Amino acid sequence: MPPAPPTEVRLEGFHALKHALRFGAEILHVQGDPEALHTLAAQLAPDLTLPEIEPGQEIVAVARAPRYDLDAALRRPGPVVYLEAPRHLGNLGAAIRVAAAADAAAVLTTGDPWHPVAIRGAAGLQFALPVLRVAHPPAGRRLVAIDPEGEEKRVDRTAVLAFGSERHGLTDDLLARADERVRIPMKPGVSSLNLATAVAAVLYGALRD
Repeated sequence: MPPAPPTEVRLEGFHALKHALRFGAEILHVQGDPEALHTLAAQLAPDLTLPEIEPGQEIVAVARAPRYDLDAALRRPGPVVYLEAPRHLGNLGAAIRVAAAADAAAVLTTGDPWHPVAIRGAAGLQFALPVLRVAHPPAGRRLVAIDPEGEEKRVDRTAVLAFGSERHGLTDDLLARADERVRIPMKPGVSSLNLATAVAAVLYGALRD
């Protein structure tokens, strides 16, 4: 079983705070330069009202972590992104950011999506769609492994799309469980893509009319 999700999460930087507020997060504490924060909000997020700010040198906030339900997430329309053993938390966060922009149903991962580095990489968009830490891919949806040895074809937009680690790819166990394998077309000699770039390529291909 994966560790229990945190009850509170740390938001570093204005963009993480901005998206947390925009998508309904409960902000428990904000620290930073009040004048600079209000200036940034006026420039980048005039739709938002900032909470009370405690003076400090860095922009740091604490928010209550949302309680996402896996079954409810799987009922949402759109593809589900599954990230198996991501090595870099910044890449994990960037993949969440892409999934939120593409309006994916959810992001599931064996990594830690609520680590401050992952939140910063996602610009706080963990609050924009269900993001859950899981031990294995869920049942109930077709499992598509994104793998260099797969077929070159469009993916099912209702599937769970599985992406492996940046160095080793998907595990043999997941590849054996997958309903199909699909590869991303690439120029010969290019061996791989950054995790977030791979997620973007597959998601936007799946959602294209």
